[in-house]
Amino acid sequence: MVRKIQRAIVSVTDKRGITEFARELHTMGVELISTGGTGELLKKEGIPIIPISSYTGFPEMLDGRLKTLHPKIHGGILGIRDNEKHIKEMEDYQIPTIDMVVVNLYAFEDVVARGASLDDAIENIDIGGPTMIRAAAKNYRFVACVTDPSDYGDIIEEMKKNQGGLSLSTRFRLARKVFALTARYEGAIANYLSRFSTDREEPEEFPATLNMQFEKVQTLRYGENPHQKAVFYREKDASTATVASAKKHHGKELSYNNILDADSALSLIKELSEPACAIIKHNNPCGVAVSKEGHLRAYELALSCDPRSAFGGIVAINGTVDEELAEKLNEMFLEVIVSYGYTENALRILKNKKNLRLLEVEKGEPEGGFDVRSVSGGLLLQSRDTESAGDLKVVTRRGPTEAELRDLLFAWCVCKHVKSNAIVIAKDEVAIGIGAGQTSRVDSARIALMKAEEFGHDPKGAVLASDAFFPFRDNIDLVAEYGVTAIIQPGGSIRDEEVIKAADEHSMAMVFTGIRHFKH
Repeated sequence: MVRKIQRAIVSVTDKRGITEFARELHTMGVELISTGGTGELLKKEGIPIIPISSYTGFPEMLDGRLKTLHPKIHGGILGIRDNEKHIKEMEDYQIPTIDMVVVNLYAFEDVVARGASLDDAIENIDIGGPTMIRAAAKNYRFVACVTDPSDYGDIIEEMKKNQGGLSLSTRFRLARKVFALTARYEGAIANYLSRFSTDREEPEEFPATLNMQFEKVQTLRYGENPHQKAVFYREKDASTATVASAKKHHGKELSYNNILDADSALSLIKELSEPACAIIKHNNPCGVAVSKEGHLRAYELALSCDPRSAFGGIVAINGTVDEELAEKLNEMFLEVIVSYGYTENALRILKNKKNLRLLEVEKGEPEGGFDVRSVSGGLLLQSRDTESAGDLKVVTRRGPTEAELRDLLFAWCVCKHVKSNAIVIAKDEVAIGIGAGQTSRVDSARIALMKAEEFGHDPKGAVLASDAFFPFRDNIDLVAEYGVTAIIQPGGSIRDEEVIKAADEHSMAMVFTGIRHFKH
């Protein structure tokens, strides 16, 4: 049922588009009631408004804490229009109906993110706003509640088509957004406050009670396997530098596994500043390279690491895909390409493969946040692994050469993104052998060496990175046989001295990072 909008309350913190929206409402004959700063803005723009204090007969008071909590406001919102008792009571107490509430809330999350004190955070907890929008959403059969500036255009368009009215389906859709908003808002406050044991102690990093909210992006065809159902959710206001907010230029819908692999590939290349390419298969790198010659050469070098595993993989480029690179990419069956952009000719070429997914993300880094993993009956939450190599400690008689050090840092970066136990062998900033996910570290080393030799790479003069310490010297003795000359690892084993002694015996350079990079 379409209901005509005759009276609206307008009180917004986010003032994007509010002047144009209010002007359109006024043009359609909607009476506007407004508060403080919003009212002043609208009056300045020549839009007639009724100040909230004039409407209720009470001034805004208590430093703005009390503005809209009044029966004339909430009665006008909550009154059921087809209930004779409600209508009689509203008439007796001279409470006009309010048909639209245009409100968004104090920016609590933004204030907290800027490092506000607890007292300032408390003052930015909205009271009147959530109360009004919850009331309007509860009474959606008669009241439209508008909390998102991105809805203004569609609402005006619909009202123009319906002689100033909005449909029940629109009012219901807007009501759903309200309760999602208030749930997130209260969750953000609860998360913040539950980090404090008292109101005067330093906050803890993790809240005592965790509240999280995500919005549904799409239902996936299936999960990791066809018999599993799956859905993709995105963090509210997710960074545009993430797979969750990627722009899809082409291809069929992303699968559960595509999303996981694309995220892994993107996380890796964002750590490399020079032109780089990463190829991911089953959530592990099977090729990574950087090249001063550009992204085409980086892709060719990455592919050379393990071209067999790269078949059907995900490719990430930390730059723009041009025509020449697109032609090369089209020679291989790939599931997904992720980059910072595509030229028009590149898109034309790549779109010849109808199922190839082409994703574009922004260059920046995602802000803050945590890694979340589910277990039966609970969640594991941890800060993201953003640590680099830190202060390297040379522990062998021989330190790394400048070229070895460059390769060591590259291999260490790649190793961070390989499932444990992880071994990466690199040469000239190209991964030439990757051993992933083994229960024995020496087995990972054997696999990395085997891959290198199988695909024509000579480990002689290469370097090696290990995501965790070496428990025995067998790894060192093994890779020395193949000519590996330098190693980067966290250190910290009870047999460090034995491992260092082995490296010295083979005239290897070894550096400790003091940082481990397990990835389970």
